[in-house]
Amino acid sequence: MHPVNARLDEHLPAYHKLNKVYRVGAGLTGLLLVAFGILGLIHQIGFFSTGGATVLALNTNGALSVLSICIGALLFAGMVVGGSFASTLNIALGLLFIASGFVNLALLDTGMNFLAFHIQNVLFSFVVGVMLMWFGMYGRVGSALPHDNPYWRARHPEEAAREQRATAGRR
Repeated sequence: MHPVNARLDEHLPAYHKLNKVYRVGAGLTGLLLVAFGILGLIHQIGFFSTGGATVLALNTNGALSVLSICIGALLFAGMVVGGSFASTLNIALGLLFIASGFVNLALLDTGMNFLAFHIQNVLFSFVVGVMLMWFGMYGRVGSALPHDNPYWRARHPEEAAREQRATAGRR
């Protein structure tokens, strides 16, 4: 038994095939959130209104619209940067979406529901959170990562070095 010496923020090569998953996941989710936010702002709903205005079947207000645009832009920036940054960003924002779902679930029928959440917003928050985490963890976490995966190589340096010597010896 030896400690795992891999870190989740290690750099993934820019050309690695996993980079596409992180980028597409961040980009599409970001665009969805930006579209939701823009549609919410177009409806000119009050900033902290809890009147029940809906956009794309989700309850919204000005504050939630602006927050959605900001988070969507951040995810879109993650798509542009790609690699480990996009993956880590997806994981972090996925956790935040899930936490937001729980917090807003607790605030549903209270006077502190400033983002005008309804149950469909909570469910959307959970789904987007899990989806972002899946995009971010894809190829980084698992028990059956292929041996050419940079995260597997970082977690098993001795075995990776042995495999590399064996491949170099065959050439």
